[in-house]
Amino acid sequence: MDRRKVTLPEIQRKKEMGEPITMLTAYDVSIARAVEQAGIDMILVGDSYGMVVLGYDTTVPVTMDQMITAAQAVARGAKSPLLIGDLPFLSYQVDVPDAVRNAGRFIKEANMDAVKLEGGRDIAPTVRAITNAGIAVMGHVGLTPQSVSKLGGWRTQGTTAQAAHKLLDDALALQDAGAFAIVLEKVPDRLAELVTQRLQIPTIGIGAGAHCDGQVLVTNDLLGMFERFVPKFAKQYAKLYPIIVEALSEYKREVDSHAFPTAEHSFGIKDEEWNAFLKSLDEHQEMHSHIAFDETTDAPRVY
Repeated sequence: MDRRKVTLPEIQRKKEMGEPITMLTAYDVSIARAVEQAGIDMILVGDSYGMVVLGYDTTVPVTMDQMITAAQAVARGAKSPLLIGDLPFLSYQVDVPDAVRNAGRFIKEANMDAVKLEGGRDIAPTVRAITNAGIAVMGHVGLTPQSVSKLGGWRTQGTTAQAAHKLLDDALALQDAGAFAIVLEKVPDRLAELVTQRLQIPTIGIGAGAHCDGQVLVTNDLLGMFERFVPKFAKQYAKLYPIIVEALSEYKREVDSHAFPTAEHSFGIKDEEWNAFLKSLDEHQEMHSHIAFDETTDAPRVY
């Protein structure tokens, strides 16, 4: 049974009613469909696509065109969740018109419902311009992966009184600029709780404790799709990587031993059609046996 479309007013209502908000990432049709069937409220087509799918060391190299392609796939797979496209590095920092144009691409070309960008008070004018263009914006403060080099690595943010004050100020500035929600990434749980209480719009936590209005995880982390390091905040609800490797290894073993494919995985042709084919093949070969080529002209001669 199809779910109705999740809307921005519904996300805001959940904040006001104290109902948890769920968000997960997706980058392709199959995962998008699964996330939708699980009843998740929002799907983020995150620029984590660059790391999770494309194999980059950070999110920085991923391009706008790559993000659009991933978002288009997700939109084809999921209809009911609120769909959010993540603006990649340098798609909104250069100038405001460029930011509005790229945000519009997510809406026009990829059927997203909203966009997300990183930064606080410094990016608030851009948020305001995008919202004034009729595009919903989700903010993102705390650990901002596009600025990981500037931040000195994947460190927890807001761990001093001064840094905590700035993070709160950034969140309030984004709210004033028109953001409909804000991701809080890798910040102390007490700070996240205070920010959540001070804001009228929802907070979505990732590594920010239990008191945000909602939670988001990278779906591939949640499913245990990697054999490498898993962030502390990313609980693995499954460990699929070893299962996938075993399935692929079993496939190789069966192909090597001629155990796959079997008749169950093959297709047939009716005997009369096969016999007719063999007969026509014999006639074709017999006809060609009477044809030779003139060595001087390369023209066929029939005997």
